[in-house]
Amino acid sequence: MEEQQQGFARTLSHRHVAMIALGGTIGTGLFLGAGSAIQKAGPAILLVYIITGLFVFAMMRALGELLVSDDSKPVFIDFMTQYLGEKAGFVLGWTYWIGWVVIAMTELTAIGTYMKFWFPGMDAWPFELGFLVVLYLLNVVAVKAFGEAEFWFSTIKIIAIVAMIATGLFLALGQVHTPLGKTEFSTLWSHGLIANHGKTLLTAFQMAFFSFLGVEFVGVTAAETKDPLQTIPKAVNSIVVRILIFYIGALSAIMIIQPWTNYEAGQSPFVQVFAGIGVQSAAALINFVVLTAAASAINSAFFTTGRMLYSLSGPKSRFGKLNHNQIPRAAINVSTLIVGLSVIVNYLYPTDAFNLISSTASAAFLIIYMSLMLTHVVYKKQVKKGLVEEAGFFKLPFAPYSNYLTIAFLALIFVLMLLNKGTMFTTILAIIWLIALTGVAYIKKK
Repeated sequence: MEEQQQGFARTLSHRHVAMIALGGTIGTGLFLGAGSAIQKAGPAILLVYIITGLFVFAMMRALGELLVSDDSKPVFIDFMTQYLGEKAGFVLGWTYWIGWVVIAMTELTAIGTYMKFWFPGMDAWPFELGFLVVLYLLNVVAVKAFGEAEFWFSTIKIIAIVAMIATGLFLALGQVHTPLGKTEFSTLWSHGLIANHGKTLLTAFQMAFFSFLGVEFVGVTAAETKDPLQTIPKAVNSIVVRILIFYIGALSAIMIIQPWTNYEAGQSPFVQVFAGIGVQSAAALINFVVLTAAASAINSAFFTTGRMLYSLSGPKSRFGKLNHNQIPRAAINVSTLIVGLSVIVNYLYPTDAFNLISSTASAAFLIIYMSLMLTHVVYKKQVKKGLVEEAGFFKLPFAPYSNYLTIAFLALIFVLMLLNKGTMFTTILAIIWLIALTGVAYIKKK
């Protein structure tokens, strides 16, 4: 097949980019993990999400400023290579690539589990294979096909959240009696504002951060976006506000309908609250939404890993080439094959594979985000020296102080993960991965 190097096709619109970034951060962290977060923080979880969201917004503004300063770079890791050095770019690039690969592996494993809800007598692997093939085809046919698929995946999740918020408002405004009792706004705070006297509040920050994981995905779509100088700033400015509205709105509705003390960790609060008010089909509904969230994550992972491998390989490599549709198909092919190994991982570790691999990836993403803020600091220093041009119309407010505060916040979460027994092992694995890659980078340089 004819290959070409003239660059990516710019076919993603603002509608695609905004929903891609939004959909990438609304998933299992809300639909499944929020129950545990509520149990650890109580209504204070709302403040936790607001604080975390502000730091994520600072990171996104730094990313946006870098992207509009040079919209020719395929992925944001290229800025890290430019401003932090080739060895740092090598380590961070491969870390980001493997992070998305393992996320896709765990989500593919989860899809098999979700499908068994409707087909309990069947093996999981045929469903996993089927989703793998369909999502792969969406990514190699055309960039616009990927964008449309991600747009509708995100739409389904948002409809579910809006339905939750509307249900809470309707029941509270009408003070409707349900099997849980009379629904009132005061239910949100009448059972206390902080769980466990604040002893587990810090661990809730760790869980809130995981919910925002993937928001940087807009930085991977930059090279394939129509009018990136207009689209990227709009997406960056709107994405965090929308996420806060959806998270704060949904969690508030959940704790208004049912006292926060009633939720159990390890179960979807959406299922619990709908079941509590007598909607028996809640489990099937949420299972469908979470299935969509998993498919969305894999769809995004194929897009990201393909572009990352393309960027890391270089133009002389087979994986550093585009096909006639201006898509890095060879890079997507190898990423897909590796993701397909999740069936084997799931067979060997049927109970621990999902949590083990995904938490390892999450620890690695903390390093990526801290490095992104550091990259922006170096960029601003080079702007002052006149070495690079500044994107004057879109800047990170209060830099470099906002950079250092964000790095400190992310470092705190990383330390919390090291101190938490549930995430200590996987965090150490991520550190070992980074050390090993750094060694490879030095050997490769020599």
